[in-house]
Amino acid sequence: MNIKEALFEGISLLRKACPDNAETDARVLLCRLLCKDTVFVYTHPDYELHEIEQKKYFSMIKKKAEGMPLNYLTNLREFMSLDFRVNEDVLIPRHETEFLVEEVIKYCKDIEIPSILEIGTGSGCIAVSLAYYMESARITAADISQKALRTASVNALSNKVSNRIKFIRSDIFKNVPLDKYDVIVSNPPYIPTPDIASLDRQVKDYEPLIALDGGEDGLYFYTQIIKFSKNYLKPRGLIVFEVGINQSGRVSQLMRSNSFKTNVLKDLQGIERIVAGRIIG
Repeated sequence: MNIKEALFEGISLLRKACPDNAETDARVLLCRLLCKDTVFVYTHPDYELHEIEQKKYFSMIKKKAEGMPLNYLTNLREFMSLDFRVNEDVLIPRHETEFLVEEVIKYCKDIEIPSILEIGTGSGCIAVSLAYYMESARITAADISQKALRTASVNALSNKVSNRIKFIRSDIFKNVPLDKYDVIVSNPPYIPTPDIASLDRQVKDYEPLIALDGGEDGLYFYTQIIKFSKNYLKPRGLIVFEVGINQSGRVSQLMRSNSFKTNVLKDLQGIERIVAGRIIG
């Protein structure tokens, strides 16, 4: 079977299950399998696939048709113009989270050596991006999942910032050294537990539950981080959170109740996406 034939069959199979992006997804999977770019696929339609390549390709097509996210099949995700390895141990980075990274960079622009703590690093996309775009930054990134930390470490190494990020296995602050940071940043699990079942199957069936479930009201991790954050922040230090839709008001109230002055920022779609809080006094 050659590229033209494999691609035709792959598209046909995907159209039955997920028609919207069938052609693109089939082509991306074939490019990833062959370690070739789109130009090669278009210009070499008669290239013959080896039997093992053919089997692997249609195995990937089958998994995609069953609902597995494309990024888990390619093991790649672009974020902040950087390449990240992703797998089923970590949440797939969302592009709206780039807004969170950009806001932290803006805040740190006048700090000579920014010290940053990330709670719940997952794939490391936030910590790695901050280290990449702020060469003077020193970052500690914590996560409860050892598997996630392994993936984050790979991403730090591939983006050449591993010397400026310290990864720690920790349940929120439990194992984090009692240092003082300019910024605490987090995109914590924020889906209310009762809402998990209604999520798209690509999310609920494949992405790690530990990275999604924010407790009964979705606010568990915000509450815990805010409660103990003063022990880890410098005077006038900042917390920056990504929040879910319609959560900004409640997260802001939690922060104000703990003596933080808050600011809510909207993303490019007009959604209140970021809640930032500075210690009062």
